[in-house]
Amino acid sequence: MKSTLLLAATLLAGTAFLQARAQEPEPGRPHRPYAERPPVDPAILVEKATRDPFVQPNDMALFPGLPPSAPVQRQPAPREQPSEGQVLERRPPVNPTQQPAFAGQTRAVAVRTKTPIEEEVVARGLSYPWSLAFMPDGRMLVTEKSGALRVVSRQGEVSGPISGVPPVMHAGDCGLLAVLVDPDFASNRLIYLSFVGYRPNGHALMVVRGRLSADDRTIGYVEQLLTLPPFSGINHYAGGMVIGHDGKLYVGTSEWITDETRIAAQLPASPMGKILRINRDGSIPADNPYVNVSGAEPRVWSIGHRDPEGLALDPKTGGLWISDHGPQGGDEIDRVEPGHNYGWPLVAYGKRYDGGLLGGGRSQFPGTEQPAYYWDPAIAPAGIAFYTADLVPEWKGNLFVAALGGRHLARLVLEDGKVTGEERLLRGNDQRVRDVKQAPDGALWVVTDDFDGRLIRLSPRR
Repeated sequence: MKSTLLLAATLLAGTAFLQARAQEPEPGRPHRPYAERPPVDPAILVEKATRDPFVQPNDMALFPGLPPSAPVQRQPAPREQPSEGQVLERRPPVNPTQQPAFAGQTRAVAVRTKTPIEEEVVARGLSYPWSLAFMPDGRMLVTEKSGALRVVSRQGEVSGPISGVPPVMHAGDCGLLAVLVDPDFASNRLIYLSFVGYRPNGHALMVVRGRLSADDRTIGYVEQLLTLPPFSGINHYAGGMVIGHDGKLYVGTSEWITDETRIAAQLPASPMGKILRINRDGSIPADNPYVNVSGAEPRVWSIGHRDPEGLALDPKTGGLWISDHGPQGGDEIDRVEPGHNYGWPLVAYGKRYDGGLLGGGRSQFPGTEQPAYYWDPAIAPAGIAFYTADLVPEWKGNLFVAALGGRHLARLVLEDGKVTGEERLLRGNDQRVRDVKQAPDGALWVVTDDFDGRLIRLSPRR
């Protein structure tokens, strides 16, 4: 208990100290090319934490709230849609005492797609699909949480399970998660999988790379690229992935949701609650922000995340955007910069699931970044994708967000990195929307999170 509370106090003091010294690098301190103002000084924290900071878990809630038996305040989404130009979200906020940090950070006005859109259910019967990825010929790889990886044709023909997928722990948020296709897949047939696998002392998020056979029936030459510390819980493992324009692999990790472990999101020595950046062979890029900091986790790209499942690349800048599951009324979209701190659990919008406050209800703190957009009430954002095609011109540059709790596909209209409008699509399907991807022909495809999971294509009506 004392060690965790000391870390929390050190974080607060260390952040203020760093702000005062941000303009004067300390002599002899390792150069961090991407961390223009590192919010947490590894030299302060690393000496008080090991690479596995949970050997002796804290026995007291870091941010105590109401008793665990308190009911979760859930608000059903209204079926009616406001008129264009009016604020889209009409439900009262979970935490009405908090205010956005800037105009347009939440509760954007409603917009409408003027192009008539057809929502075609191409396949169904998928068992809780989590992710999809397009191969060069337009067919898709689709993961199911139970551990099955399948090929689905554009006509909706679903293959049997591909063999060679590593054993998967399937419970709660655990399972087979994201799938990516290598940029050079046409020549090397490499794919990447994130999943929760078994460890001697529990289970852990893992990332592997393997070669898909020419007949699409098996994965061979499987290499383990990333294995995180084991845990015994079944909630919050993140697993979102994307390959950047720099050719590097970015992976979202969670902090395991508990009061005892969530402070790991603020520790550069821990890989949990982070965006990690590795080379596609699993090695560590030389220009990661903490790579030359003694004791820090060299794969860390950014810190202070809760459960980032969706990762996507800005089509204009190549920068990384993520979706992050927050507490009640704290789901967010972040523009991620290397070496920066996105606040969790020092700051958060919304409330705890038991109705209590996080960090005393604080939503801003010096040295931490604000979300580009947040939802209160929450929508449970999962996969995200920028639209870059010409098939639906009015969608170009928009960010699409799969909403699990909201049971819709959110369309965010962006101008200069800020959200100026929001639309909610696929509401008639009444299923949790898990992932969204743009096809080579410019159509959008989504999978829904259900025992009868659907693969749905969105394109202009013929």
